Amino acid sequence: MGNIYGYVRVSDRNQNEDRQIIAMQQMEVPKHNIYTDKQSGKDFNRPMYRQLMKKVRPDDVIFIKSIDRLGRNYEEILEQWKVITKEKKVDICVLDMPLLDTRRGKDLMGTFLADIVLALLSYVAENERINIRQRQAEGIAAAKERGVRFGRTPRPLPENFHEVCQKWCMKKLSVTEAARECGMPQTTFYERAKVYEKSRNVEL
Repeated sequence: MGNIYGYVRVSDRNQNEDRQIIAMQQMEVPKHNIYTDKQSGKDFNRPMYRQLMKKVRPDDVIFIKSIDRLGRNYEEILEQWKVITKEKKVDICVLDMPLLDTRRGKDLMGTFLADIVLALLSYVAENERINIRQRQAEGIAAAKERGVRFGRTPRPLPENFHEVCQKWCMKKLSVTEAARECGMPQTTFYERAKVYEKSRNVEL
């Protein structure tokens, strides 16, 4: 048996990886052999993962807490699994799913079962990611229909805005002059002026 490694991933720097680290320690993975990425699992372009792939050698073992810590893209998970186990000849052990332990069942049936479980779990992981994005999009659309506005709240209009806007509409002031009198950026004045005029049903 070769060296043992642990791969840990959290989606961003605000998430805590302690639970995964503890799992690695319980498997007696040396601290210096635990590689941690703090970024999305949408692809495998992650610095610590790439370092780990350069480090491992045949007969080494990589521990991960769950399949979604490896990644969330169905096709890429399957591709990386093949690269690690077939090309690099490194074993993988998914702690939350004992069937996904390539150290066991080296015969044809064991490999076949592991491949089926991997394909199923990878699909579930990606499908959940797609469902989350869809639910977010549907929630935003429903909120917009209720009149909820997203983004920063516009700053209050200056007290002289309506007066200046009327002068600008009557071509008594240029956009630059009107914006300067209101103390607003030119583009902001123009956008707010258009909204103001539409609310009064006046064509610009």
